[in-house]
Amino acid sequence: MCLSIPSEVVELHPDDRVTVDTLGVKRQVSSQLIAEPLAIGDYVLLHVGFAMNKIDKATALETLTLLKQLESANE
Repeated sequence: MCLSIPSEVVELHPDDRVTVDTLGVKRQVSSQLIAEPLAIGDYVLLHVGFAMNKIDKATALETLTLLKQLESANE
């Protein structure tokens, strides 16, 4: 089973790659599997270095809030 954490697009690159921020960790990933163009501020779900799906901001922020609550509960 895989857990995909919403990641915010923070930088666009000309080679079908984007830089995303995943809970404060930034990394470049491929956006080749997403048909529609991405923009800074969009949220995506990642799997093994690929942006797989674009998701709406409200869902992304809700998921991130729940993940942070889980992390706090485990501390």
